Formats: sequence, C-alpha cells, structure tokens
Amino acid sequence: MSEAATAAAPRATIGDSEFDRDTALTRRAPGVYDIDLSAGWTIINAVNGGYLLAVLGRALADALPHQDPFTISAHYLTASQPGPAVVRTDVVRGGRTLSTGTASLLQYDEQGNEVERIRVLASYGDLGALPDDVRTTATPPAIPPMEQCFGPEDGPAPVDGSSAIADRLMLKLDPATLGWALGQPSGKGEMRAWFGLKDGRDPDPLSLLLAVDALPPTAFEIGLRGWVPTVELTVHVRSRPAPGPLRVSITTRNLAGGFLEEDAEVWDSAGRLVAQSRQLARARLA
Repeated sequence: MSEAATAAAPRATIGDSEFDRDTALTRRAPGVYDIDLSAGWTIINAVNGGYLLAVLGRALADALPHQDPFTISAHYLTASQPGPAVVRTDVVRGGRTLSTGTASLLQYDEQGNEVERIRVLASYGDLGALPDDVRTTATPPAIPPMEQCFGPEDGPAPVDGSSAIADRLMLKLDPATLGWALGQPSGKGEMRAWFGLKDGRDPDPLSLLLAVDALPPTAFEIGLRGWVPTVELTVHVRSRPAPGPLRVSITTRNLAGGFLEEDAEVWDSAGRLVAQSRQLARARLA
C-alpha cells in the first residue's frame, strides 16, 4: 500500500475500533459481566495476556467509582481460550482519589465446571487530576524511524499460528532487536518497537494494558523459541497517552530456573513515560 493510500485510510476512534468491540462486556448483574473472548487476539491457541488484562481493566472501570487504572496486578492461572467467559468483580474500597477492586475471569470446561483463568487486584483513579510535575532520570528508548523498522508482515511468523494478534497491531520492531528472526539472536534480553493498533485507534489507558504484553518475547533474543506464558504481570499507568504511535521497550536481565522477568516501558508521542510493567514468565529451555 502506498503512503498516500495509507494516509487516506480511515482511522478508528476510541470507542469504535476492533479493540473496543472485542473488550466490550455485557453486565449480567452488579459486578458480573459476560464476554465472548475473540480469537483475533490469540498467540497460537491461547488468548494474549495483555488483551485479557484490558478486558478485566474495562470491567473494573465499570464496577469502580474511578475510570482509570493506576496499578493492576494479574496472576494468570490457566490458559484462556477464545469463546464465552464471565468476569466477576468486587469493590474492595472506594476512596476519594483511589478505589481498589478485584476481578476474576472464568470459563467452563467440557463438564460445565467453572475454571478460573486470571485474577487481578487493581487501584483506579483519575489520571486527568494528577499534577504536571515530573522529575525523572528515565529517557525514551532510542528506536530508529518507523520506516527503518520491521513488522510481522516483513517476515515469517516466529511461531506457527501466532499471527492472529499480529494482524490487529501496528508493530515496527527495532532491527537491533531482530537477530532472532535471522537465526542470530544477540543473547541480550531486549525488544523495542513502535506500537499501535492496526486500525489507527489512538492509545488510551486501557490499550496501554495491551501494549506492555504485545511484543515478541525477549526470550527470542536470548536464544529461546516457543511460547513464553505469563505467570504474573503488574502494570503501572502513569499518564493518559497523547495521540499517535507508542514506543515500547522491554528488557530481561535474568533467566533462572526456567523463569524470566520482562520489564517494559511505554512512551507516548509527546515523549512521556505513560506506562511501566514487570512480568514473570515461564521459559521453555528444551
């Protein structure tokens, strides 16, 4: 597609994009929601953890007196599958500036028994009410211009069947973190990319929950292949992101005992650090 055609393509707006439709829930009762998890956000056969976190984040935004996630910690108990699911929320505390709640996502096994997939504890507030004072030593990641980076469309999928979520993202990976795609991983646990939604929807606090868990695993650049399932993921949302593409940087310093950490930073188009996360993931060493 030419640059002119790309520029002319209609852009989805917040509230009217595939991401919004696929994270929308139906309230069954106070604190209880139904959703059909979309197969469009899968990696191999499992639903992506960032998409799941956005689903639970949306449920909590409805259940709690505040709308914006400040911190959300998730434990992934079993792999989620596309299809029907129920989300149950509970308000732990409703304060003046922060409210706290829990949420669980459950599906059903072949015998009709409930199976809990993910459980979160989160605190919500109003990001728009935060002071503007910023004192930081953090700096945005140095990523080449987007036209010098590469996306999933530029090469084969790293794992068979893993392209469903990639088809819904605008991902342009820093060539310096793409050694694994050429069979020459650097051994450094680093992944950097420009990030957005394929339909052009601008980022918001809920889409930041997806952004921290949407890049290829840093394990690829360490020299491992295959699925790297998340055990626990904590996200801190620091600010409402400005319109435009995000820059995401993820690093791993330690792989031990078959587990590794991934530390992510998300920067918006205004050069602000808008989200941070740390996750513990299981690595397959075979």
